[in-house]
Amino acid sequence: MAIIKMQNVRLSFPNLFQTASFGGEDTGKYDGTFILDKKGHKDIIKEIEKGFKILADEKLKGKIPPEDKICLKDGDETEREEQQGCMVVKASTKRRPIVLDRDKSPITEGDNVIYAGCFVNAIITLWAQNNAYGKRINASLDGVMFCGHGEPFGAPAIDADEFNAFGEPDDDKDMTF
Repeated sequence: MAIIKMQNVRLSFPNLFQTASFGGEDTGKYDGTFILDKKGHKDIIKEIEKGFKILADEKLKGKIPPEDKICLKDGDETEREEQQGCMVVKASTKRRPIVLDRDKSPITEGDNVIYAGCFVNAIITLWAQNNAYGKRINASLDGVMFCGHGEPFGAPAIDADEFNAFGEPDDDKDMTF
């Protein structure tokens, strides 16, 4: 196993307070996708790749699995605009990860601090899988710390002023169909 500390990365698809669902089914796992700028986070990317090499040597007979079997992906090969020019790491865990604010106080879902597009520090643990389900290098999500606001992913392209076209509400109007 290799512990990786990622500083000031973008968070996408956060499922940190409730387990994720896929295809309408609960996965039973908490997860997050972390976006690393290829230039700005090159040292972290190299550390992850070094962890792959160590795990491959220890557990996978020296062979790093192909990209579709490792937790680090090239964002340029996706259609997601926010991933272009970046590398992407997906990490998950069956135990709820620790989620902290900048002052290291715990964050709850109701605090509305964590969202897709915010910047976080994250700790993950790389591990090698070599079983009946195949050979992979996965990442376990250990913890996330909020470190800054960013443009929310999937945010609407309009603002509140767009609703001016409707005029002032009429409180006396019957709202039935």
